[in-house]
Amino acid sequence: MKGPLFYAKILLFGEYGIIKDSKGLAIPFNAYRGALKTSSDLSNKSKLSNQNLSKFYNYLKNLNTDLVSFDLQQLKADINSGMYFDSSIPQGYGVGSSGALVASIYDKYAKNKITVLENLTREKLLNLKQIFSLMESFFHGKSSGLDPLNSYLSLPILINSKDNIEPAGIPSQKEGKGAVFLLDSEQIGETEPMVNIFMNKMKNEGFRKMISEEFAQTTDACIEDFLHGNVKSLFGNVKSLSKIVLKNFKPMIPDAFHKVWENGITTNDYYLKLCGSGGGGYILGFTEDFQKAQKSLKDYKLELVYRF
Repeated sequence: MKGPLFYAKILLFGEYGIIKDSKGLAIPFNAYRGALKTSSDLSNKSKLSNQNLSKFYNYLKNLNTDLVSFDLQQLKADINSGMYFDSSIPQGYGVGSSGALVASIYDKYAKNKITVLENLTREKLLNLKQIFSLMESFFHGKSSGLDPLNSYLSLPILINSKDNIEPAGIPSQKEGKGAVFLLDSEQIGETEPMVNIFMNKMKNEGFRKMISEEFAQTTDACIEDFLHGNVKSLFGNVKSLSKIVLKNFKPMIPDAFHKVWENGITTNDYYLKLCGSGGGGYILGFTEDFQKAQKSLKDYKLELVYRF
């Protein structure tokens, strides 16, 4: 048995802001993917995944909600037969490893599921997001449901606010010099502690003001520019965003990357921002000249996401 493929996701813009109801833009990233498989002879990694699915099954069994019901009997039988999630999506990297798993379980075991092929009204999208939020909370303590939604639909999603999300058309890639890329921090990031740091910071009035004004406005401007292909203006806004994040989100940036972050802003070779909650995993980079950025960051592993 091999299930359909579910892809990683990248939140291009909106990390932390979407917790506080500002805009976000997420895109599928098909370089990494996962699928449900079954084997009678489980190796270390697949054995661990099978055990995690068992815990997830117990969580779903006790989920008290009218939003969704699952074929729990079949799920339990498949787990007992050696089902696991075979995934190339790195965990703790901010690219939605648990989101892809949640999407695959919903796709295979949800009763009366909302399918990708039907007319996805805003109501259906919100419904899916709510279901995925409940399911993914098992992994993170609190989840927006956005990662699984992105993985399930395999479409770019524009988050206007908590109650207003829509599939977004993004400009097709060009063969230009500019790029969005991932920089590997080679450290695992834990979502929950980072979100806790953010929530504590939100108790400070100055920080709240910065989030609702400076951070949200700059993020919104970046999203507008990206969706409309205003590349020149986009890089100006991404530079501003990079500065805001360096100044206000230092604990979410691994220590070894504070100087690297600053260097991008000073030289204009590239601009960095958080990818997911930070604390490790990938850092997202934007550059007007990918070759120049590669030279500048020659000591690090970079992966191309999108070309301008």
